[in-house]
Amino acid sequence: MALAYDSGNEQKFQELLRRYPEKRAALLPALRLAQGQWNYLSDEVMTYVAGRLELEPAEVRNTATFYTMFRKKPVGKFHVQVCTNIACFLRGSDELMHHCEKKLGIHHGETTEDGLFTLDHVECLAACGTAPMMQVNDDYYENLTVASVDKLIDGWRRSS
Repeated sequence: MALAYDSGNEQKFQELLRRYPEKRAALLPALRLAQGQWNYLSDEVMTYVAGRLELEPAEVRNTATFYTMFRKKPVGKFHVQVCTNIACFLRGSDELMHHCEKKLGIHHGETTEDGLFTLDHVECLAACGTAPMMQVNDDYYENLTVASVDKLIDGWRRSS
């Protein structure tokens, strides 16, 4: 089965091409668009993006593997990313990470059996003033405590 952006993403891709003077310059937003559609960047998806931008697949893979924001394997419905950089660490992110592992029954880089949650620790998410924090999908959650994390996780479970 050949990959293709859906109609909405194809329109967004065409807008990217108009915005950037060279196709190569659209690589990062094109990868983000692809990840949004396919959940992660498989080799097949990266090759598709390379073809659309007239780049070598190796160049696209090198870029995608350099940035941690690009996922190379599927993630759960809720991608929980706990910041473990110094500001968050000093305010208890290590305790929050361990608590998430226990509550979800998984470790860093793993996904729950039901496919709902993937847990990762990440470096700085640029919210040092409101540490500790985590990003879940595209949303930030700041000034976290064990109790507030429990409330969030329980709410996501109920909503699914």
